[in-house]
Amino acid sequence: MSSADAASRKPLHLSPKLILAAIGVVFIIILIMSSFFVVDQTEQAVVLRFGKYNRTVGPGLQTKLPLGIDKNYNVPTQVVQTMSFGQSTNTSQYSIFSTASMAENESTMLTGDLNIVDVQWIIQYRIENPSYWLFNVQEKERTIRDISQSVINQLVGDLPILAIMSSERSSIEVKSQEMMQKTFDSYELGIRIVTVRLQNIVPPIGEVQDAFEDVNKSIQDMNRFINEGKQSYNQEIPKAQGEASRLIQIAEGYAAERVNNAQGDVARFNSVREAYEMSKEITSQRLYIETMETILSQAGDTGSLLLIDKVLENFLPLANIGTPTGGVK
Repeated sequence: MSSADAASRKPLHLSPKLILAAIGVVFIIILIMSSFFVVDQTEQAVVLRFGKYNRTVGPGLQTKLPLGIDKNYNVPTQVVQTMSFGQSTNTSQYSIFSTASMAENESTMLTGDLNIVDVQWIIQYRIENPSYWLFNVQEKERTIRDISQSVINQLVGDLPILAIMSSERSSIEVKSQEMMQKTFDSYELGIRIVTVRLQNIVPPIGEVQDAFEDVNKSIQDMNRFINEGKQSYNQEIPKAQGEASRLIQIAEGYAAERVNNAQGDVARFNSVREAYEMSKEITSQRLYIETMETILSQAGDTGSLLLIDKVLENFLPLANIGTPTGGVK
């Protein structure tokens, strides 16, 4: 046997120091890895120390005590989650209670006037306090569903079916959100209701549903006619007001013109009267001459001259004086 074969068959002996060093390196790696955790931008992390709540931290790289002393639970506090009611599927991220039979049962309700109606709705909520969400209520999704169904049943049971389907729809949404939030706060569930939205409200299938659909269509037609009437009113009234303003302005302008003309005539008459009082004979002759000039100029335009004087004794023919085609009568 050669010396090389003897060396290859010789067992490998590791020194205790090397083993301890390797164990130490592994321990340090585990220690470091278990001392850090990452929280997403949409999350908050609840840190437990020996199973007891210690603190809540926000997004980013966070530290904790290693080797399981601290444990972190990341909760999506910035994500708006949706839960559907009265439908065969549920869009909530965590819910496992959505079946067709459950949807049918929770959507069928009795109204205040003893009619049966099928109501479908959704709620949207956001986790506000992650520690409350994790530890205060065991069946969180079931609790949300039961409270929401109870509140909607209560509100629907206080109203007649026509009000539920038309005028009180938005009121139910607002009141149900307030009532649900108040109940969730009393349970310290740690969520904030963002919105409650009624999706579909219909009476039972059959002749009753057809009748209510006709009523609903009539209400829609009424609202449409009202809106059309308002639109026509908004078009015609401003037009009529504008026409009225135009006529008023025309009348005011005509009135101002007549007043100004009258004032001018009065001023002219007063000036003539003052001149007449100062010199009656001269003024009367001037007025006579001006009047005759006006009459003769008008006669020249018409082509004839008519003289009327019952005491005229002598008549001197004045034909063709300023009247090339006529004469003197």
